[in-house]
Amino acid sequence: MRTVEGASRSHECRTVPRRPTRDPRLCGLYLILDPHAAHGRPLREILIQAVAGGARLFQYRDKQASMRDAYRRALELRRLAAEHGALFLVNDRCDLALAIQADGVHLGQRDLPVAKARALLGPTRIIGLSTHGPAEVAAAPADIVDYLGFGPIYSTESKPDHEPVVGLAGLRQVRSLTALPIFAIGGVTATSVEDLRQAGADGVAVLSAVCGAADVAAAVREFTTTWPATGESGLR
Repeated sequence: MRTVEGASRSHECRTVPRRPTRDPRLCGLYLILDPHAAHGRPLREILIQAVAGGARLFQYRDKQASMRDAYRRALELRRLAAEHGALFLVNDRCDLALAIQADGVHLGQRDLPVAKARALLGPTRIIGLSTHGPAEVAAAPADIVDYLGFGPIYSTESKPDHEPVVGLAGLRQVRSLTALPIFAIGGVTATSVEDLRQAGADGVAVLSAVCGAADVAAAVREFTTTWPATGESGLR
């Protein structure tokens, strides 16, 4: 059984004793790779450029692809991420995560329950969980989940049917409710990073601001220069 200490209000990424081997890359920039935000560019190209810019944490998301197409694409991306020392997770699908030997899975509130996901994935793979308010953050089981996504902080065009915007005030409100790392998501840009750090985020989950950029590596550097993937922003 993994145990968790009380929540820390530090603005740096946090190490929680319940998972003594928590990966130090679970903070900073978390890049979501979605072909529908790539404007026709291959995701492998975006990943390679993002790694060159300093990204070390990726999630593959494609809610429209067939399982066969998702498997083919995710397998290639996972191999590339591993070659560059980056973590690679998949959105929603535990079966896909197992099939490609991904580092973990990110689940929404309406996906497979996290306890069932942990039983399937075993004790070492990463499980992230989307949350949208205090009740969901407080209910997230810290002995099962490795990090939380929280938002949307701002309005975002990449998900028109998103939950109500929570803003910086919402992030500050939930920071004391969990010791788990929190990734702020929803309309995040490089200019908002410092505000999010000050509000208690351990990292930012980004889609359009990087995948839609003309120069992916440069866009990533705008985030990683302010918020490195490791080091002073590492879990503590």
